[in-house]
Amino acid sequence: MSVDKAFREMIRNEIEVQLKPLRAVISRLEAGTTDLDALRDVAERLAPVAAAMAPLFGAQVSKGAKRGPGRPAKAAQPVAGGKRRGRKPANDGARECAIIDCGSPSRTKGYCAAHYQKLRMLTKTNRRPAAWVDYAPPNSVEDVKLPRGRAAAKALAQAAQGGSST
Repeated sequence: MSVDKAFREMIRNEIEVQLKPLRAVISRLEAGTTDLDALRDVAERLAPVAAAMAPLFGAQVSKGAKRGPGRPAKAAQPVAGGKRRGRKPANDGARECAIIDCGSPSRTKGYCAAHYQKLRMLTKTNRRPAAWVDYAPPNSVEDVKLPRGRAAAKALAQAAQGGSST
């Protein structure tokens, strides 16, 4: 049993040595929190005075409403380099989309972003209509209504068979 006692004492001493710095940090944190509590009390007592004085100095005082954790409000989010991502449509001499009654500004090859994606998909599946030419004049091309669901799968299969025979 003496070996067992000696072994337990040795482990206890090692744990005490390892925990000593942690205990010191915890005691410093506890002392710091009492300081923070004192500062919080002073701020709460001075809040009415600050609210009364704020209009004199042009400052705005929040009425205790705090924003929760998470992403900051949109206006407060910093934008890298001062620019937003993506291209914005050109306002000077901007053309409209080539699709009739679309009304969106053209971005690429005479089409707006949505119709350009449709053009890419139609080209990729070998279903691009002859009227959908690159750099078509504004409001000159009739829109194509694409099938959905089973009809779309059938149309894609037919296009694949027609595309492989050429």
